[in-house]
Amino acid sequence: MGMIEIDDKNFEAQLLESEKLALLDFGGQWCQPCKKLEPILEELSNEYADQIVVGHCDVAKGPETAKRFGVMGVPTVVFLKGGQEIDRFVGLMPRDKIVAKIQGHL
Repeated sequence: MGMIEIDDKNFEAQLLESEKLALLDFGGQWCQPCKKLEPILEELSNEYADQIVVGHCDVAKGPETAKRFGVMGVPTVVFLKGGQEIDRFVGLMPRDKIVAKIQGHL
């Protein structure tokens, strides 16, 4: 399935209403760590397609969504279950640690 592009208009329909564990990646085109994290999240969105949904929100295109989650720096990845935040991490994280977080919330 791959990552879903998220903005202020489609956020609720795409992620809050999902029955699956949702990961929302906040980033920016100018952010080098974000560019390194995106392919990892894209891979995981395909590997765990039946269990998770992964959204990417460029903070320039989704400022209200970023504000709603109190995003202070990018990359920030917010984990949502049933529309509620259950976890987050800020900065670039190794793939194996992201996998461990995903598995811990499934």
